[in-house]
Amino acid sequence: MNKEFFPFADERFADLQMLRYALRGFEGLTLRQKMYIYCLSEATLYGRDITFDQQGKYNLDIRKVLEAVYVNYEGDRKLKNFVGLETYLKRVWFSSGIYHHYGCEKLEPGFDPDFLKTEIGKLHAGQLSLLQSESPESLCDRLFPIIFDPEVLPKRVNLADGDDLVLTSACNFYEGVDQKEVETFYAQKKNDVLRPGVPESEFPEQTNLGQPSWGLNSKLVKEHGSIKECTWKEHGMYGKAISKIIYWLDKSLQYAENDRQKEVINHLMAFYRSGDLTDFDTYSIAWVRQQDGMIDFINGFIEVYGDPLGLKGTWEGIVEYKDMEATKRTQCISSNAQWFEDHSPVDERFKKRVVTGVVAHVVCAAMLGGDEYPASAIGINLPNADWIRARYGSKSVTIGNLTEAYNQVAKGNGFLDEFVIDASTRCLIEKYGDICDELHTDLHECLGHGSGQLLPGTDPDALKAYGSTIEEARADLFGLYYMADDKVLELGLVPDGEAYKSQYYSYLMNGLLTQLVRIKQGDKIEEAHMRNRALIARWTLAHADGAVELVCEQDDREPKGRKTYLKVNDYAKLRTLFGELLREIQRIKSEGDYEAARRLVEGYAIDIDADLHREILSRYAKLNIAPYKGFINPRLTLKRNERGEIVDVEVDYSEGYAHQMLRYSRDYGTL
Repeated sequence: MNKEFFPFADERFADLQMLRYALRGFEGLTLRQKMYIYCLSEATLYGRDITFDQQGKYNLDIRKVLEAVYVNYEGDRKLKNFVGLETYLKRVWFSSGIYHHYGCEKLEPGFDPDFLKTEIGKLHAGQLSLLQSESPESLCDRLFPIIFDPEVLPKRVNLADGDDLVLTSACNFYEGVDQKEVETFYAQKKNDVLRPGVPESEFPEQTNLGQPSWGLNSKLVKEHGSIKECTWKEHGMYGKAISKIIYWLDKSLQYAENDRQKEVINHLMAFYRSGDLTDFDTYSIAWVRQQDGMIDFINGFIEVYGDPLGLKGTWEGIVEYKDMEATKRTQCISSNAQWFEDHSPVDERFKKRVVTGVVAHVVCAAMLGGDEYPASAIGINLPNADWIRARYGSKSVTIGNLTEAYNQVAKGNGFLDEFVIDASTRCLIEKYGDICDELHTDLHECLGHGSGQLLPGTDPDALKAYGSTIEEARADLFGLYYMADDKVLELGLVPDGEAYKSQYYSYLMNGLLTQLVRIKQGDKIEEAHMRNRALIARWTLAHADGAVELVCEQDDREPKGRKTYLKVNDYAKLRTLFGELLREIQRIKSEGDYEAARRLVEGYAIDIDADLHREILSRYAKLNIAPYKGFINPRLTLKRNERGEIVDVEVDYSEGYAHQMLRYSRDYGTL
């Protein structure tokens, strides 16, 4: 498959560009391996409805209504109202609900309420199952305020300091409870784990046990004055979807490459059946230990970014297989993990004396699902529980074929010409950018997240709403600090001692300037990864003492008659600053210093200069680039011979975005 002729770029709408990723090397896998991927992919796709429901109580009903109107509409599909509905529906598909996938603000419908009401009135129960139990009028009365009123449930995740984060967030993890009640509920659960009257030192195996798994797979609700957990499991909440996931996980066992993979799957099925988080911990440990074979997967309630309190795991899935050539890079890094830990600039108290089980691979994604679809991470490090990392290690992946797609569509788009200060710096980024981006991702995932340790007795949830931002900053800083180390040159991870400058410039430019293109004028920075990058870049600028600065050039075509650029005067000093900030952020995490975390995030990571923001948006708009990218999955189909026997798994890249989303709703809709 020649990448020059692969159709990486697909349709574009709103602020989104759809891409495709190539399953390079898939044809060289055995039929058994392909079938293993196929079954795991089916298990991945059956979690889709869970993610929709988690991201908003009304998301599934709204999606079903919009899809029914879209499919059965008989009018002119070029009319403004229909085009607006179509775009809105595509955005709902992309975000797994009515809230922006990155900024968490409610999407604005580009069509009139009367248009939608009229079209709903034309539907019958066979076209919209909701009408079997609800009249069109009551359906509109129930859903229209959610869709059209900007004051009703305006944010999926609200992280504003001083607000009740539970009551002001529309995510579907809590109902009838406020933030204080949630925190009190789980504080009591943690206290119940500790043996009354026995010092922690006498049972160190309990210290930090199970974190951050408290409440990871449940919705917390209050009924008749009592608070209870509705657990997500086979015979509990989301049971219909989970039963399908279990079915395909069970089918995959016959194709697993080794007994360790079978063990992992059996533990995951046991967790899905019981809903017991000790079973999830057992699964996570088995998953870390399973290192052999070409194929791996993630399937479950994993990341907690979608919960303002950082407790509840949003469902996600990904199926992957190793890129053995590219994995040589990550194996080089992971095999030297102890050296990197020992030479970290953080306080000795917070370093791991023995780094355990650091495993890293470059992989090709074969199927994306849930919170990893259509927008996906390009690097993953799991498990998230600190106590498992400390005892058993972690696994990291860099998803090479997704990175390839991003890089291919970015070529020649004019971005560097517009925002990089001069030709010499642009040449630096063009020469080293892809290499250094991949290396920083590897260092972030392979080593950054797995580095350091909590002090005994520190609650991993102590940083609360600031925890995700601090953790991402910690991993990013670890990567930035070591990008410029002689060790990476010695290991052959960079071609020469100048390469790191590309990453330093690009990272700071993004954190200070260009990531603002993803935020609407007047809004603040909300998403944890964006806050992390802003925190690092702005703190560095504030403490740079001339090492880096923002400079303005006269340009009467821009707001305020200027163009703002990043200028780096001392790259070596930047490394020192990154080390200083890493030292402090590791201290904050290790000690659970909530107030210090709050001061850093609130002081550097949230507010935006309105004039600068206006300027950056104006410059970016002229480039006609979509600020967000997501992926259309390949379609895997079974090929059979004349006797009905499966002889191959074929990959089809031709399916359109809308067709795929409607097929998923039809074939994998369970809730």
